[in-house]
Amino acid sequence: MGVLMSRRQTVERVQKVSLAVSAFKDGLREQPSTRRRAEVGTTRQGTLEQEVQEGEEEALAGPSQSEESSASKAAWERLRDGRGVEPEEFERANRFTPPAFIRPKRELHDDEPPDISLEQREQILNDEMCEICEVWTAESLFPCRICHRVYHDGCLRRMGYLQKDSAVEVTETAHTETGWSCYYCDNLNLLLTEEEMYSLMETLRNCKIIPESCLTLDDFLHYKHQVHKQQFERTMPEAQEEQAALQFNALDPDKKGHIEWQDFLSHESIQLLQKIRPQNALLRLLTPKERERARAAFLALDQDNDGFIGEGECRQARHSWFRKHQKEMLSCNVSISHVGPISEGSPASSRNGKSPEKILPASKQEETRSIDWPGFLRENVAYILAARPNSAALHLQPLA
Repeated sequence: MGVLMSRRQTVERVQKVSLAVSAFKDGLREQPSTRRRAEVGTTRQGTLEQEVQEGEEEALAGPSQSEESSASKAAWERLRDGRGVEPEEFERANRFTPPAFIRPKRELHDDEPPDISLEQREQILNDEMCEICEVWTAESLFPCRICHRVYHDGCLRRMGYLQKDSAVEVTETAHTETGWSCYYCDNLNLLLTEEEMYSLMETLRNCKIIPESCLTLDDFLHYKHQVHKQQFERTMPEAQEEQAALQFNALDPDKKGHIEWQDFLSHESIQLLQKIRPQNALLRLLTPKERERARAAFLALDQDNDGFIGEGECRQARHSWFRKHQKEMLSCNVSISHVGPISEGSPASSRNGKSPEKILPASKQEETRSIDWPGFLRENVAYILAARPNSAALHLQPLA
């Protein structure tokens, strides 16, 4: 593990050096023009009032184009590298070196059906040492509800991944059934390969989307219309526009009138995965904790133990992935090997005698169509992946 961390630090240093060299070259290119402007200024006869007026005009003009292009370039680089938005208020002097994320690569056997047994339970084991400092202590370790990693809260702060607003939430939810996703699992964009990421970046550029910006409903619908027209060369139907509006509302649970950049990026990432990769490839992205939770949900729905459930029940489970526990429902005795979030209204919670909050009505066609365990996984895999982020937003709105 020590070798891996050194490798990450080396990659990050190379990235920083490259950025420094680029900035130095940009400075050299700008220097001659600055010198020429200074020479012209000395030969030109002008009054003090004119100089003050020129200074006021430059101040009103705002940042220069070079500064804007530099900020935009940095935002696109963070998007490409999967680093997300950089923390603004952060003591960088004592920070750890952030990890250099390595995007996954597609394997030849990814499209083949994975062997996920319904009867055979999987043993869930978390790491014993903190993913960041690689040290075990008697202090409480925060487990990720998706993967096997565990973290110290102090290490998360020094990495910049635990700010003032999120510190209390992580402390309250990490050892509950709601759980907490680490910075690897919280970012759905990290599931994309380099090729898929460049495809998404090209789409965003063509649609004039500015990285790290919030999107209003008009911005979101305009983007969806452009993407549909580029892909199908025709106007998006009204029904799809209504569905896009519902998706916007799902991404804006607090009704702020806009969606955050990270939520928009997660939504677009899972949408791209659905379009490009077959369901078998998506199934291989599920972690043991996610597979175990899906297994518990299916077994709870299969009341007669014949290996089949109705389509209405499958749809009910699809909605349950996103339901959140109330914060007051704490469980201090939950071990760090806990499987993950099973909502109060989810099918798996029925084993404890709790009835679901609301059972969605099923049509006759849904009642007659039976779904087996492999079909249940295929139809729910995208929603299981979309439920990874800690955000309250629904990054993939289930169809009604």
